[in-house]
Amino acid sequence: MRIDILGARFDFESNSRAVLRLVDKAFGNLPVHKLSGELPHLRARLLVSPDSDSDLAEEPPTMRLHSGPGILCGTVDAANFAVVSAAQRTALVVVSRSMLDFPYHLRYELIEFAVYTLASRAQQLISLHAGCVGSDGRGVLLIGASGNGKSTLSLHAALRGLDLVAEDGILATPDTLLATGIGSFLHLREDSLGFVNDRIAGRIRKSPVIRRRSGVEKFELDLRRTPYSIAASPLKIASVVVLTKQRAGRDDSLLQPLSKEALLRHLAESQPYALNQPGWPQFSKQLLQAGGYELRRGRHPDEGVMALETLV
Repeated sequence: MRIDILGARFDFESNSRAVLRLVDKAFGNLPVHKLSGELPHLRARLLVSPDSDSDLAEEPPTMRLHSGPGILCGTVDAANFAVVSAAQRTALVVVSRSMLDFPYHLRYELIEFAVYTLASRAQQLISLHAGCVGSDGRGVLLIGASGNGKSTLSLHAALRGLDLVAEDGILATPDTLLATGIGSFLHLREDSLGFVNDRIAGRIRKSPVIRRRSGVEKFELDLRRTPYSIAASPLKIASVVVLTKQRAGRDDSLLQPLSKEALLRHLAESQPYALNQPGWPQFSKQLLQAGGYELRRGRHPDEGVMALETLV
């Protein structure tokens, strides 16, 4: 299976049709994002081992990270792991037969981990725990702690016609600030549906429900099956917006400018993984030039989206 995603061309190989169906569910039918003239060619081998198995009667163990010269490994247990080699432009995922009984964990924690890691390292991109929405080629990078509303704001941005790059995982070029991601899904809690009409809420409630490691359950809304717009090309980051739970005062603007020192502090707190990436000094310098804002909560998420629209 060949799919163009995250600025690269991926060839997926597997001995399991079930695994390839998970690949298609995660990455199929997305717009092609080019970050340079040519799509680099990457390879992912996804193997179900016929000779090994593991006792996964309940939720798989949390993945642990290991590294060695030129490689990064994510290990669930001895029979379920992913290995990424950026130099060889290859990722290998090996799973046991029992891991197929946990398709969400297999897709999200092993396959997507391998793909994002290989794409970012092979292309020397900055990997961010962030969302990005925008229009006309310009985007706003959304950062903030989990639970601060990135998914809810992304939903209402899509409802108002903005383009979505991704809700919670962004890869960016350190020099030109182009942002790409996988815009397949929005993950929404039940309590986030109170601001949408019954028709939209009903559609979202028909979506599959996934359960995070934290125990939080969310609807997994497939944006490829909706009229909402997934960004057709990478968006250039025009501003950084830090989401907070603080409510704006009656006469206050929802957007509050951040000093360079405050923006750097928020980036450091929200992006501990990115801080150690080689391109971070150049990337953070570019973000400081773009500028940052704190977004406080209004009475309705649409007020937040309208504030974002002023930045793009």
